Amino acid sequence: MTIQSISKVLLIATALSVFSACDKDDDDQTKTYYQTQDQMARPAINTVFVSAADKDVFNTTTPSAMNGLFASKFKSRLLALNPGYTTNLLGLNADQFTNVLVTDVLNASTTAPTTFFDGTNVLTGRALADDVIDVELTLIFGGPSGTANPGLTSDHVNGNDKEFLPSFPYLANPH
Repeated sequence: MTIQSISKVLLIATALSVFSACDKDDDDQTKTYYQTQDQMARPAINTVFVSAADKDVFNTTTPSAMNGLFASKFKSRLLALNPGYTTNLLGLNADQFTNVLVTDVLNASTTAPTTFFDGTNVLTGRALADDVIDVELTLIFGGPSGTANPGLTSDHVNGNDKEFLPSFPYLANPH
C-alpha cells in the first residue's frame, strides 16, 4: 500500500472521528447512534471563522447546509481579518473563497496526489507533512501572488518535531 493510499485511509478515519458513538436506549444494546461533536475537517477554519456563540450550531450543521447558514459570517470575518483582500493565490475572490471555507469538509481525490496544497493540486486530501496552517494563512493574507503580508502568511512551524515513520502507521513515535 502506498503512502498516498494510507493517507487516504487515515483521512477517512479522521473524518469519521468527528462523530462519537452513543447509545440512546440503554435497554437496546443493538442500536448505535452517532452525534456530531466537532467540525474540524480543515484545521483552524472553525476556530477562526466561527464565533463562540455559533460553535454548537456550526458543529451540528450538515456540510450541505453550512453555506446557507454561515457564508455571510465567514465573508465578514475574512474581510475583517484582511480588509485589503481582493483575490488569493488560487485566484478566488472573497465570495468564492468563502464558499470554499464555509463547507468544513476535507476533500479526498482518488485520482490526484493527496495534498492540502502543493502548488498545483488544491484540497485533494491531506498528507501528514502538509503545512496546513501556512497554506490557510497564505490563502487569507498572501494576496494574488501569495507573497503579500509576509509576516502573516506563516506560523513558522516548518515541520513535525519528530520524523514520520517510513511505514504504516506513518505517524511519528510519541515522545
